[in-house]
Amino acid sequence: MLETTILLIFCMGASFIQRVTGFGFGIFIMTVLPFLMPSYGEATTLSGVLAGTASLFVMIKHWKLIVWKRQLPILITFIIVSFFAIQFVTYVEDSYLKKILGITLITLSIYFLFFSEKISIKPTLTTQISMGGLSGIMGGLFAMQGPPAVLYFIASEREKEQYMAMTQTYFFFGNLFMTIVRARHGFLTTTVFHNWILCTICIVIGGYIGSWVFKLISPTLLQKIVYIYMAICGLYALIFS
Repeated sequence: MLETTILLIFCMGASFIQRVTGFGFGIFIMTVLPFLMPSYGEATTLSGVLAGTASLFVMIKHWKLIVWKRQLPILITFIIVSFFAIQFVTYVEDSYLKKILGITLITLSIYFLFFSEKISIKPTLTTQISMGGLSGIMGGLFAMQGPPAVLYFIASEREKEQYMAMTQTYFFFGNLFMTIVRARHGFLTTTVFHNWILCTICIVIGGYIGSWVFKLISPTLLQKIVYIYMAICGLYALIFS
């Protein structure tokens, strides 16, 4: 019962963060899923289907704002790389993956807290391929494909609504593909499906609150809170995995 309550709370929080900042669902919820699900593969699968569901609602709302020539190169690169990254998960023990997850969380939190504003990238084809590749590795291993893709979309999309449309489209199709691949490896279990259905209402509630809070709170402040939390959870994963 306690684990279910924790899952619902974190799912709502992840949906809230995603709606306010445009990314962060996987980053937030993967701080607890590896410790709540029977296996690491099931944790990444549940994170993917939940994040994809959250993105679907926003993508439908902003469908007309999608520019496919800026979407397809990074998305296709992501699909190819994430396919091979998921194969890696099937051969590595969960404890090792949790330690890698901990290091990744700490590294990302330090980067976003201290260096992200000092680095600028240009929305070129080279950037699309490199960011799509890095996103594929992070998505396949940790269900955290957001940060590299967000760097690209921030550079390519000047309007806030278009940025939201492009990121959520990328996350929806990316998570859809990874879910199909993970299902082939047996990670889409009845436990994952049950928790997905259970958490759907939390996704809607979190997204609704996030759309409202977006008008009141600085996304930058919320991001910093999330990054500090990431670092703490990364240390926890390293110590206790």
